[in-house]
Amino acid sequence: MAKNIQRTLSKAILDASKSFKVVLLTGPRQVGKTTLLQDLQKDTRSYVSLDDLNMRLAAQQDPASFLDRLALPVLIDEVQYAPDLFPYIKMAVDKSKKKGQFWLTGSQQFDMMKNVTETLAGRVAIMNLQGISLSEEQGRPDDAPFLPELDLLKSRQKTAKPLTLPEVYHKIWRGSYPDMVVQDNDKNWERFYSSYVTTYIQRDVREYLDITNTAAFHKFMQIAAARTGQLINFADMARDVGMSQVTIKTWLEVLHASGVVYMLQPYFNNRTKRLVKTPKLYFMDTGLCAFLTGWLSADVLERGAMSGAMLETWVISEIIKSYLHHGRSPRVYFYRDKDKREIDLLIEENGTLYPIEIKKTASIQNMGFKGFKMLESLKTPIGHGSVVCMTTTLTALGDDVDAVPVGYL
Repeated sequence: MAKNIQRTLSKAILDASKSFKVVLLTGPRQVGKTTLLQDLQKDTRSYVSLDDLNMRLAAQQDPASFLDRLALPVLIDEVQYAPDLFPYIKMAVDKSKKKGQFWLTGSQQFDMMKNVTETLAGRVAIMNLQGISLSEEQGRPDDAPFLPELDLLKSRQKTAKPLTLPEVYHKIWRGSYPDMVVQDNDKNWERFYSSYVTTYIQRDVREYLDITNTAAFHKFMQIAAARTGQLINFADMARDVGMSQVTIKTWLEVLHASGVVYMLQPYFNNRTKRLVKTPKLYFMDTGLCAFLTGWLSADVLERGAMSGAMLETWVISEIIKSYLHHGRSPRVYFYRDKDKREIDLLIEENGTLYPIEIKKTASIQNMGFKGFKMLESLKTPIGHGSVVCMTTTLTALGDDVDAVPVGYL
């Protein structure tokens, strides 16, 4: 990875390594997990990758001997290939008081997380890395997680760079994988994503689910991508893919577990029975989503039928990344009631809900923003709200709502 892109998660990883004996970095393929950890402790930590078939076999067949031969502290890459290592790692760290002896990476999948949390409970800090965020790309990795509080928004006025509509849609179309952001070479776009999808299906999905019909899974990914930003309808997806609803649910869980999609849960509490309880689907990388849905250039995407859904997907994934990359689990929801009144995103922080709407317009007059009054029925503290849009300056829409430039994410 280019040296000039500093990853926000670096600080949280180093802090965790001082408090925990094991640090596990998870996330989708190709987001830079190994590069980040190697850059953080290049000269002080040995390295072994279970992508190497000889190493993998050694770790699988005799995990005790495999660990005995490692020089600590160590970084073990792609640890999901040898889940039997975890009990032996537990025994090794229990013999020593030293922190941060084991750094592990793994595509956050499936059974591995259950193994880790059960075997290494209290010993492991689990971090999640996604693609390069806007704040990282703009050279402001120390910015706080996004929250539409006035003080935070004002601080962004000093650090964030304004973005034009073509710039925003180029970032949406290009995606956030380091290979795409660092090279910033549009000619490689189709080749990169085609290879990514093939590798993901062949190596991760096929191995775990034993899917023989990879064509059906590829079609499922395309159909899921076309529904980014929508309520999940298993029956519709099952019909379009030609598979059972049970299969579609399993496949969606696989995409979610490996960090490819995020299932945004609706907000509801026991006081309100009139709220929708179906989650919404969002792709975490809009470049992958654009590739799967066949938008072959940024300007065609901006003018196309998915323009609004892709902007919403990008904004929400950026906000989620801003929490994950600080080592935090985002407490994010959407609001939708039986009258179909919606709010794109609610961030819950210290018992307060911060509402966020996402609009493609730059004109405050043409925004059609109706406010967040419907939240009063929740009987929960409501914080400062924002409409994230194409405006170029932070502008008050009311006492408790601002129009916020997308560049502030």
